[in-house]
Amino acid sequence: MQTFQLSRFTERLIVRPYQYHDYVNWFNQYSSRKPSVHLYDEGQVDMSMCTEQWFYDLVNRHQGMAKEDSLYVFGVFNKSDHTHLGVIDVSTLMRENFHWGRIGYTIHNQHWGKGYGTEAVKEVLRLAHRELNYHRIEAHINLDNSASIALAKKAGMQYECVRKGFIHEFGKWTDNLIYYSQSNE
Repeated sequence: MQTFQLSRFTERLIVRPYQYHDYVNWFNQYSSRKPSVHLYDEGQVDMSMCTEQWFYDLVNRHQGMAKEDSLYVFGVFNKSDHTHLGVIDVSTLMRENFHWGRIGYTIHNQHWGKGYGTEAVKEVLRLAHRELNYHRIEAHINLDNSASIALAKKAGMQYECVRKGFIHEFGKWTDNLIYYSQSNE
């Protein structure tokens, strides 16, 4: 299988698809998360099922979805010591005449407050527009997720609207803010 290997370097970060050799780094950083500090902070997670084989299968699934143009998953790594800092994904909502996608982002809470999220999201937006040919990328954000709203704004995304009853979560249909980035081409 031809692998998806689109990598980017920023001043402090490497943004790239996961590789098999990332397992220990990935596992250690997920295992080192601090307790959750708000509703949208996943905090500490149960890693008991995340074996090396499980991770290899995950990397293979990511590769398959990239090949299908349905989802692109990028690990975020510190350039100086290669510490895994988080993950950003871009999913295809529609191609044809739209070239429309959605971005999601998570930085491990032990690495918050250093601007890694903003730096990584800016780079993935550039990559999504220039290399993956998305015209429009949206972030779908809960109304009270102030951290995600701040990151979207800092990354240069523009507020568009509130989509009413947009996603089913927490046992009900909830509203989402829509922030977007659009290619000039």
